[in-house]
Amino acid sequence: MAQAINLIDTGQATIRQRLSAALEQPMQEALAFARQQSVVYVDETGAPTGNADGGNPDGRRGWEWVMVTAMGVTVFLQSLSRSAAAAIDLLGNAFGGIVVSDRFSAYNHLPLEQRQLCWAHVIRDLTAIADRQGASGEIGAELLGLQQQLFAQWHRYKDGTIDWSTLQQGCRPIRQAFVGTLHRVVELGCQRGERTPWAKTVRTCHQLLQVSDGLWTFLEIEGIEPTNNAAERALRHSVIQRKISHGVQSRQGAICRSRLLTVTTSLRQQGRDIWQFLEQALIAHHRGGEMPSLLPNP
Repeated sequence: MAQAINLIDTGQATIRQRLSAALEQPMQEALAFARQQSVVYVDETGAPTGNADGGNPDGRRGWEWVMVTAMGVTVFLQSLSRSAAAAIDLLGNAFGGIVVSDRFSAYNHLPLEQRQLCWAHVIRDLTAIADRQGASGEIGAELLGLQQQLFAQWHRYKDGTIDWSTLQQGCRPIRQAFVGTLHRVVELGCQRGERTPWAKTVRTCHQLLQVSDGLWTFLEIEGIEPTNNAAERALRHSVIQRKISHGVQSRQGAICRSRLLTVTTSLRQQGRDIWQFLEQALIAHHRGGEMPSLLPNP
């Protein structure tokens, strides 16, 4: 029985290795393509990775990174790190477009003019402030009210009620009031080491003020969404898989999973047949010939 199980495990590992190798070229082509886009949406989630192949001897947790483009290509990249170095591995050393992300520090190597910070995350922070008692609650309600005015204008633009210039003009005073409120809270300040609800409010407003220039890129450059919801949605399959299987047993298995996620997600975006692509990739890798591409048809 044990021998039969070992044979099954060996056979599965061989299939996985062949599939991963067949998808390496399309994966690298898709990654290069994504790095050339003017806007990308990025996020990351935990991806437990074992050491069955010796690729994770330190027992590091593992992370799945994702980069979504508007051109129908989504790239997943497996890493044993959640650091700035891992973010650079995803984006490349010379990424020149706009990165839409949350405020996680791994993206801080990018200048704020290259970033759009996710407003969905900002709204969560503002809601937490509004839920506090006293002055914090008043400030939170004020900031949430300004945010609601901002996105009322945004939704009018998205449904075609107003044009781009009208959107910019209408949002200008809202932006000034929002930033002015953050300044007012920070100037009031709190005592060093203070742990009151007000101190939490001051710290949150200070953090938002430090990255304020990255909140408004979607109003300065047309074609950018104000949230990284696209990246969060793309990670959903990986999160569900993690909860069901508790991760993968080897580093190479994790890399294969990332390549498969890249293929399946990109092809679904483009409305293409996944099984046909996998068949073509395996044949091309085994017998030679033209490897199929994940890039959208021109």
